[in-house]
Amino acid sequence: MLVDSHCHLDFLERDEDLDAVVGRAREQDVGTLVTICTKLSEFAAIKGIANRFEQVYCSVGVHPHEADAEGQGTPDRLIELAADPKVVGIGETGLDYYYKHGAPEAQKESFISHMDAARETGLPLIVHTRDADDDTVSLMQESYAKGAFPGVIHCFTAGAGLAEAALDLGFYISLSGIVTFKNATELREVAKQVPLERLLIETDAPYLAPVPMRGKRNEPAFVAHTATYLSEFLGLPAEELARVTTENFFRLFSKARPPREFAAA
Repeated sequence: MLVDSHCHLDFLERDEDLDAVVGRAREQDVGTLVTICTKLSEFAAIKGIANRFEQVYCSVGVHPHEADAEGQGTPDRLIELAADPKVVGIGETGLDYYYKHGAPEAQKESFISHMDAARETGLPLIVHTRDADDDTVSLMQESYAKGAFPGVIHCFTAGAGLAEAALDLGFYISLSGIVTFKNATELREVAKQVPLERLLIETDAPYLAPVPMRGKRNEPAFVAHTATYLSEFLGLPAEELARVTTENFFRLFSKARPPREFAAA
């Protein structure tokens, strides 16, 4: 069994083939998916998707790009929504200075509130960070000093320093199809240093389709290509890579449960 620990099924639903998308994932033994919330104003729709499929869970959070309009000044609303049985994580949240969407101070305030919510609920924090390594590390360390919380750096593309800091806090590192890209040499070097017991894989669908699907709309089934690439790159049997990353997922996202047919197997 494989897990797509981070995808955006609400974006895929716009193409009106979501049942087929989830079906193709199952055919590739992708047994569990987490569809990620980027706006609280769209949480009801995201939760609705999770409720349609046994193997789909969701998160609750505000992407840093949306911090100006929907950033959270307190953790209260996040904590309230996280009580839903299908919500298994807090985020995605974090800092993104690349596109200049969302004022940095608004992003920071919302990020802190999400970390407070993760601490309060015990659910893992799902962190998006781009061109903001130093501030991301600083805020995570400051918040963690107030009390521990679990988390993952999703779609990891940062440098070794951020990976080391996140691992020191007990965080996991999730790799997307980017690791298969020809120009991702530095990322692959970082990937070598991630302990296997802290490694997750994801698609971030519908974005970032892995080789050999580059240029196509990404979807959860394609996490199998990333898994195959990583197993070869890391020198592991494909079955071992699948087993380890799946066990890691359910250890971190402990509120989620494997679907019945995989649990029975």
